[in-house]
Amino acid sequence: MPKKELVDKLSIYVPKSKVAQQPVERLMKVGAKKDRSVNYLVVEAILQYLDREENRS
Repeated sequence: MPKKELVDKLSIYVPKSKVAQQPVERLMKVGAKKDRSVNYLVVEAILQYLDREENRS
């Protein structure tokens, strides 16, 4: 079996139950206001979530 590599790309699936909330469109709007990419905002949100969860213990 080939060795798994850590890559610097991330793909996110938006469940059908969340599509109506328009997460991608909302991220694009915020990104445009802040001059940031959607990818940047998503990674930033994930890092903040991880910090909160890791500090709960």
